[in-house]
Amino acid sequence: MTMDAQLRPFAGYSATHFRWAVDADAKVATITLDRPERRNPLTFDSYAELRDLFRALVYASDVKCVVVTGAGGNFSSGGDVHEIIGPLTKMAAPDLLAFTRMTGDLVLAMRRCPQPIVAAIDGTCAGAGAMIALAADIRLGTPAAKTAFLFVRVGLAGCDMGACTLLPRMIGQGRASELLYTGRAMTADEGLAWGFFSRLVAAETVVNEAHSCARALADGPTFAHAMTKKLLHQEWAMDLDAAIEAEAQAQALCMQTRDFHRAFEAFAAKKTPKFEGN
Repeated sequence: MTMDAQLRPFAGYSATHFRWAVDADAKVATITLDRPERRNPLTFDSYAELRDLFRALVYASDVKCVVVTGAGGNFSSGGDVHEIIGPLTKMAAPDLLAFTRMTGDLVLAMRRCPQPIVAAIDGTCAGAGAMIALAADIRLGTPAAKTAFLFVRVGLAGCDMGACTLLPRMIGQGRASELLYTGRAMTADEGLAWGFFSRLVAAETVVNEAHSCARALADGPTFAHAMTKKLLHQEWAMDLDAAIEAEAQAQALCMQTRDFHRAFEAFAAKKTPKFEGN
């Protein structure tokens, strides 16, 4: 089977444990965590469905960027206390390890899917919800956003779902250490100053701003964006020599795309390039 034969549209995908919508014109998909009465907690099923969806987006033919947000003025309160934490206290070690690997696989799926992910974050963004936000490529917040990696509050280590790798690289080792040891909430202003948020916007506009950002990315060179995301992920484990060689190979591939030629032709004609993703 060829790669083209594997590609399929996702506009018709029907989500069970969150809301899913695709703007066919903009090629932007939106995931909305939608249990607002409990600040959008995650369940075993929603973890698994999110993981499977992000894995499948590798083959999406109509999605070039993804927005993730929460309903009702909050992003996500993390794992549901009654539907996840309670049952975990009764599980045997093999089942616990299967669960923690599944939650980590969600983060890996987000980092490995080729589409840039923009998170629109308002209100509570805690635990696994904070990790979903951290796994996104770009985060827009509101002044009311409070982000807490609160695993220690339930007697667990801060090293959950890749937190000890992702968070120090985002905000610095010392700041990450404090948040992971104490479980306290990072304020929106701290998140902006430390580089967690790209910018802060009003709560009533944060989702629209995220969509504007996503549409701009979707209008860009799809293959090149995917390559940027891939190298941002892979170069954490490379020394400078290996990173420069990897980027040389990646850029040489991008130079073979029609989008690269379109950009030159548009520049020569003093026009704005129209990228088509090939």
